Amino acid sequence: MAQYTIHPIVMGTKVFDKSMMTYQYGQGEQYTIPIYTWVIKGGDKNILVDTGEMSPILSKDREDAIGGKIFTFEKGLEKHGLTPLDIDIVIHTHLHMDHCENDYKCENARFYIHEKELESIHNPHPLDYRYLEDYIDDIEENNQIKIIKEDCEILKGIRVKHTPVHTKGGLTVYIETQKGTAAITGFCVIDENFNPPPEIKGMEMDVIPPGTHVDVYRAYDIMKQVQKEADILIPLHEPRFASIESIG
Repeated sequence: MAQYTIHPIVMGTKVFDKSMMTYQYGQGEQYTIPIYTWVIKGGDKNILVDTGEMSPILSKDREDAIGGKIFTFEKGLEKHGLTPLDIDIVIHTHLHMDHCENDYKCENARFYIHEKELESIHNPHPLDYRYLEDYIDDIEENNQIKIIKEDCEILKGIRVKHTPVHTKGGLTVYIETQKGTAAITGFCVIDENFNPPPEIKGMEMDVIPPGTHVDVYRAYDIMKQVQKEADILIPLHEPRFASIESIG
């Protein structure tokens, strides 16, 4: 079995109230999250998890806030000797726009997407304003999508699990590395969601669900399960990865 390494690239940021990440906690605190594309190396395929924003804000203030450099899609891939046309596989954690805006550039890729995400992007609830089907029109028309209906292995050492925490079709990506099983969460959280401060633990809460969720009770339980299954937890928007070149 191949052993992989995971390389985070910041391809966007958002500034908002921290409670968007940490349910009922951190209200009124401004917080900046990085938006990542994750380059997976170690096999004979060029693999990405998510594709980030099309036109990220490139500013010193944003970079200082996350502690790392922000790239456009092309420049970020260039760091690893890749172009969008070199990408063979894209695995989507979900289809909120900041995770799929560069899909159309990966003309040679196969996209792995859960069926419930496709349902959501084509018929979103009014609360789900983060879906915009324009970003996947090209890959649908080109028959590039592989629909995921159940938990499965994408390649030896890379598998996906349906984790409907943040969205109905969220996929957590489990990747085998030299240091154990890494899990890129299929839901939008930071380290603090898995390591709550004392005041939250004092309420007998082991994790904090994300501020945007499908079912907050189920979200809590799924998060605890993912935490048990991973040797290396990779919360999808954790700022500390912005300064890390390689995981695993």
